[in-house]
Amino acid sequence: MRILAILALLIALLFAASAQANPSGASDDMDKFLVEKGLLARIDQVRHSVGLKASELVFTSMGFLGVPYRRGGNTAETGFDCSGFVRAMYQQSIGLILPRKAEQQAAATETIQRADLQPGDLVFFNTLRRAFSHVGIYVGDGKFIHSPKPGAHVRVESMGVAYWNHRFDGARRVQTALPETPALEALPSIESTLH
Repeated sequence: MRILAILALLIALLFAASAQANPSGASDDMDKFLVEKGLLARIDQVRHSVGLKASELVFTSMGFLGVPYRRGGNTAETGFDCSGFVRAMYQQSIGLILPRKAEQQAAATETIQRADLQPGDLVFFNTLRRAFSHVGIYVGDGKFIHSPKPGAHVRVESMGVAYWNHRFDGARRVQTALPETPALEALPSIESTLH
């Protein structure tokens, strides 16, 4: 997501620079420049890559429905606790290793508004009379997947249910480092065009 923000900022700067140089045809010039450099397609590739990773994370998580809860559990063979489940899903689907405990996962991720939740984001709840004592993965449509408690299994639940709604502690987005993309490799050529 940071990559998209950086690209958007650079494009805005380019637009501002070209608007100052030629106010009458700035938009046409910018569009032409972006097309010539292939940047529009590259930005879409980065956006598509981020979307695919989130989809893969949710898809992978759904494959573990029914795995039993186990305190301290980190694998499907032994069972999962809530943070062990989240950690395993991120590691298996994206290759990113999150901290082990729910409160550490909250501290290591970016705060977002509930209204901004996207599939793959983390949702936190206060289930033990302390902040960030439970975590799950948002799957969309107001639902999340998690490993809830002893005697239960990995399942999908609605955040709108009174129990979860009252205990909602916040939403977080995991910032993943994307591999180098053509869009990033093109950035030095953008800088050279500003001079």
